[in-house]
Parts: sequence; structure tokens; C-alpha cells
Amino acid sequence: MPGAPAQPDMTTQPRPVYVIGAGPGGLAVAAALRAKGVRAVVIEKADRVGTSWRGHYDRLHLHTTRRLSGLPGLRIPRRFGRWVSRDDVVRYLEKYAEHHELEIITGVEVTRIDRAPEDGSGDGGATGWTLHATGGRELAAAAVVVATGFNHTPALPDWPGRGSYTGRLLHASDYRSPAPFADLDVLVVGAGNTGAEIAVDLTEGGTGGKAKGRGRRTKTQPGGGPEGPAKSVRLAVRTAPHIVRRSTAGWPAQRTGILVRRLPVRLVDRLGALVAKASVPDLSAYGLPRPATGLYSRVREGAIPVQDVGLIDAVRARTVVPVAAVESFDGGEVVLADGSRISPDVVIAATGYRRALEGLVGHLGVLDGRGRPLARGGRSHVSAPGLYFTGFTNPISGMLRELALDAEKIAKALPRRLS
Repeated sequence: MPGAPAQPDMTTQPRPVYVIGAGPGGLAVAAALRAKGVRAVVIEKADRVGTSWRGHYDRLHLHTTRRLSGLPGLRIPRRFGRWVSRDDVVRYLEKYAEHHELEIITGVEVTRIDRAPEDGSGDGGATGWTLHATGGRELAAAAVVVATGFNHTPALPDWPGRGSYTGRLLHASDYRSPAPFADLDVLVVGAGNTGAEIAVDLTEGGTGGKAKGRGRRTKTQPGGGPEGPAKSVRLAVRTAPHIVRRSTAGWPAQRTGILVRRLPVRLVDRLGALVAKASVPDLSAYGLPRPATGLYSRVREGAIPVQDVGLIDAVRARTVVPVAAVESFDGGEVVLADGSRISPDVVIAATGYRRALEGLVGHLGVLDGRGRPLARGGRSHVSAPGLYFTGFTNPISGMLRELALDAEKIAKALPRRLS
């Protein structure tokens, strides 16, 4: 791959800092540590950087602005535009690794992290960490940064009767474009950002909104199959989402998210309700009512607002039809929470991801009851000094921005621990 980082020798220097994961979080930490004179080696189980970004659906663009999404030490090129595409994010990550001359080991998966043996001083002190990796490797680390990602392992609910469903069921992580679903009845489950955008993409047939007003024409792919929008798209909603405009009069929603992060929750809820009434139409008549709880209250529970990239127009045009949540499957039918039954050809489950950290660090007492790190950024848990985490929250101020801030915090705290 052009510009790919050279494969360094893992034994050239004992006890480096190991960074697990070559996504934006891991690359940012490695670059920030390098700037502080700390050797950091990134370990990636895939064969190249930014693997999770490469697997996202085709139409994806950042919901955060280019200016507020760059990682430490290298801005995102201006030519990538204000809302950076998936492919350009990947290009940026490749260039980032090359620009900072990062040491990256690909094709190696770390399966468990343990405390290193006691140092023999008699005070119970540990010399660092031992990483157990594929191929029987045991790597000695002075410190470890876990950056395996918020969207690590697809989560598919164990719906009753799921195994009996005679249609096609897939997780949103397997969705790339609407082409395979042309002229099919599709049910998208989950009204978060991913579900909302996939639903819109299905109605547009991959045109990214260019086909508005042109009808629902279908043409033939070179291989003989249909190409165009799905025949019908329904969106199963358990809890009505907060919908915000990605940008209003040139002001991005991300900047508002940054400004309100430290304000009282009730105040932000009130402000959010006022902004919603002024900028987002009431979709109750179309089956998507305004949420009963405040925007920031929901954010604190882990529910990020849906940034509108066409959902409002699609719901009002009834090309995306909200329906009740999925309760179970029964042969070729999907049973909804309101008792109704539908028979889609395809069900796409935009039902989120698990962090999947239990096997890696679950035995160290550093995770909460939901499998999330108890400490992150520049802080280590008291029971695991020298073990850091980044990228395991979904902040309203933008994931890439927070990863950049976390990287700087870790690069500030970690050298003090090593000294």
C-alpha cells in the first residue's frame, strides 16, 4: 500500500509503550507520545491503519467539521471539504501515520493484558505490563494504551424467533450501499445516526440526495441486477431520537455541543428544546414524535442526537416510514411492539456495538458493569497504573476532537509515570 508505515522490529528496544489499535485514537496517541520523546509502538490486528473506517458504508461523511476533526500534529487537508468523506478520512489516517513516522505492527492481535511480574523490590511494585498476542508472543510494555475503538464488535439483539426468520437479516456493519436492496422491502432497526442515514441512503438509491424530485426509477446494473432505491423503507424506533440540523446558518451543531458540555443538564435540555422547536419540524403526524426526555439528559445516558442528513425530508415525504420497535420474529414476519406484523425482505439491524474489552482487561478490575473503562484519557485506574484507554465514549462534541484531546492528555501524563 503506498505510504504504508514500515514494519519495525518489536525487539529493537525493550519495554516501549504499546498502543493497541491503529484507528484515529491509537495513531493520535502514538504521534503525541512521539512528540514528547516517548517511543510508542502501535499494534493492529488488521493489515493496515484505519480498518474500521474502511468498513463503513459508502456515503458516510463526518458529522463534525474538518477544522474540528484533525488529530495532533497534522491538519485534515482543506481540499477534503467541510464534511469529510469516509474515503478521505482513510487517506488522512494513512498520511498521518506516514507523516509522523509511526511504528506500526500489523497482523498481530493482542488478546490479553497482564501486570508484569514484581520487580523484586519487595514492595509489590510491577515493572509494567505483559501483552499476550497472536503467535504466542509475549510483549513487555512500560505502559499500555488501549484504543480498540467504540464500535468494536457488532451487537445483534437476541430477538425471540430470530433464527426462524426466512428473510435476510444483517447488522449495519455489513451494509455498504443500497445496490443489493433495490426494489426490496427493507426494515431498518434503530433510529440512531447509523440507522437514520442507512434508511435515507436506501431511499435515494446511493445518489446521496441527487435524485430528489426525479421519482423512483430503477435501472439495471452491469451484472444484470436492479440498481436504484429500495421499494419501501421502514425505520423501527424504540425511543424517539433527538434530531438536530448538522449545520444551521453555517453554524455546525458540533460547536454547540462543545459550548454546552459543561453547562447544567437541565439548562441544556431547555435550550435544546427551544432550538428543536425553531429548527426541526414536528414529525408526530408521520410516526416520529418529539422525545419525552431532554437532549442532554439523553446524551448523558449515551444516546447521541441524530444529525439530519436527509431523515426529516424522507419522513415527511413518507419514503422512510417510522414503525414500532421490533419485539420478535415469526417465520417471514417481524412482530412489532404495537402488535402489528410486517414481512420485509430484509432487516438491517443498526443496533450498535459492544466495546468487547472483557477478554482483554476484564480481569483487571478496570471496567464498569457495562464493560466501559472506569478511567480514560490521561487517567489510569488506581488498580492499573500505566494502563490507559481512549475512544470509549461517544461525545456530543465529536469523537475525533475528543480523541485528539485524549492523546494530548495521555502524552502529558504518561512520561511522568515512566520517569
